[in-house]
Amino acid sequence: MTDPDFALTPELLLNAYAAGVFPMSEGRDDPEIFWVDPRRRGVLPLNGLHISRSLAKRMRRGGYTASLNTDFAGVVDACADRPETWINAEIRRLYVMLHQLGHAHSLEIRQGGTVIGGIYGVTLGAAFFGESMFSRATDGSKLALVHLTDHLRRCGFMLFDTQFITDHLASLGAIEISRAAYRKNLDLALQHPADIMWHPLDPDPQSVLQRSTQTS
Repeated sequence: MTDPDFALTPELLLNAYAAGVFPMSEGRDDPEIFWVDPRRRGVLPLNGLHISRSLAKRMRRGGYTASLNTDFAGVVDACADRPETWINAEIRRLYVMLHQLGHAHSLEIRQGGTVIGGIYGVTLGAAFFGESMFSRATDGSKLALVHLTDHLRRCGFMLFDTQFITDHLASLGAIEISRAAYRKNLDLALQHPADIMWHPLDPDPQSVLQRSTQTS
C-alpha cells in the first residue's frame, strides 16, 4: 500500500513500469494504491492478433472512425464507469498527467459521433502497457484493440502488455507468459526507441484489416 503522506508522481509511475510493476486500487472510493507484479503476465503478441470472421465482417462494413488521443480523460472515465473498478481519483489524476507529458495515450472508436469503445495505456521505450478498455456497443473495445495493435506495430513497438488475461483478450490472441519471460521481453523493449506519434493513425478499416491478416 502507498503511504498516505507520500504523493505519487508520474515519474515514479514510469519507474515502476520500467521495473515491471503497475498500480491499482481496491475501488473508486479507496484512496490507497498498491503495486501489482503478477506471477503470470498477459501479453498480446503484436504479430499474433486473432480477428474472427464476424469482427472482420464488422470492419469491412465500416461506419465507424478510429482516433488517437482525442479524448483521453473521457476514455479513462468510461473505463471506470462500471460497478467495480480499480480506477480511483488518484489514478485518474496521475494518468491524465502522464498523458499531458506524452507517456499515456488513448484510442477512441466513434460511431455516429458517439464514442462506442476505447482503450488507454502507457508508453515507455518500445513497450505499450495497456491499462483498461471499454465498450458501449458490440465490438467497440475489439475494434479499438485491433486499430491500436496495428498502429503500435507500424510505430515500432515490440511489447503490448495487457497485464492480465481474460477470455475477451484470449479470443484476440493474448497469451500468458511467466514473470521471468515478461521481464526479459520488457528489458528488450526498453532498449529500443518507439513513438506512438511516429505515424498518423490509419483511419481505414480495410487497410488495417489487410495488414493485421497478413501479420497474424
